[in-house]
Amino acid sequence: MADRQVTGTGKDADGDITSLCGAWGSVTKAIAIAEIDAGTQHYFVAAPGGGQVDVYVVDGPNGRYLRTDPDGRTPDNLDDLPDC
Repeated sequence: MADRQVTGTGKDADGDITSLCGAWGSVTKAIAIAEIDAGTQHYFVAAPGGGQVDVYVVDGPNGRYLRTDPDGRTPDNLDDLPDC
């Protein structure tokens, strides 16, 4: 499994995450979900003060989506990353 640091996200008009990006390139939400499910890629966001916060897949009422655990620090939240 390869590690990919996420430094930006693509978002639609509603603010929903549509893609992940970093120094490695970019992938759509669907591809990232498939890679996480298959265990072929590990996506993470650098946490303030060091460490990393994992990106994982959630089954929501409107389908599957990507998220990080809410921890009260916005710099590692997918919604708060800069646009790709």
